[in-house]
Amino acid sequence: MKKMLSAQMATTCLIIAVVIFDVMKRDSTVAVAAELLSLAVAMAFMIKFWVLKKQNDKVFMINARDLSITWSDNPEYWSWIPLPNEKPNEEVVEAALLDQVCWLDVSGKFDTKDLSLGITYEVIFVVKLEDEAYGWDWAPVKLKLVVPSGSETPQEQSVSFVEHIGKQWLDISAGEFIMSKESVGEISFSLYEHEANMWKSGLIVKGVVIRSKHQL
Repeated sequence: MKKMLSAQMATTCLIIAVVIFDVMKRDSTVAVAAELLSLAVAMAFMIKFWVLKKQNDKVFMINARDLSITWSDNPEYWSWIPLPNEKPNEEVVEAALLDQVCWLDVSGKFDTKDLSLGITYEVIFVVKLEDEAYGWDWAPVKLKLVVPSGSETPQEQSVSFVEHIGKQWLDISAGEFIMSKESVGEISFSLYEHEANMWKSGLIVKGVVIRSKHQL
């Protein structure tokens, strides 16, 4: 999509250059004014098109409260912390802070009915690890994505959290899929670690983002 828009912008710039060159060759002040007015209208239209195109990209955020987090209702294992608002009057969002667990399991579901056909979407877990986070060097965290289409096997991968301790928010992909008629329904996704049987702490889960893979 980026290549397509870049080509459109290059074409527009070429057209603008040709029009300006043609205008400069004319002697009529009225003709020059008319040409420049038409050029301004065309440029405004193209800018509006690009802005609207960017705003129409669909991004869906599933907050941590709407995910299924094992033992998240037990304050011995998980705490809920408010996150600073990114915009004025924005609803306060809570993130899940892992105090300590051996069995890590964060999962959720999403109905794809509002997604656009033919677009590739990715499922992203948004997480962060505190400076004092521990227990992540025993085994990697696993991610899984299951789409409605029965012909596709679940997507699974492993990610090491150790190198991300004390850093900024991390986008971790659970997988991606091309939206089709066969993909209409619920997708399910999860982030988990069940094998190490070691205490883990310091993970902050903000939520899950479903977005088109090629953002403007």
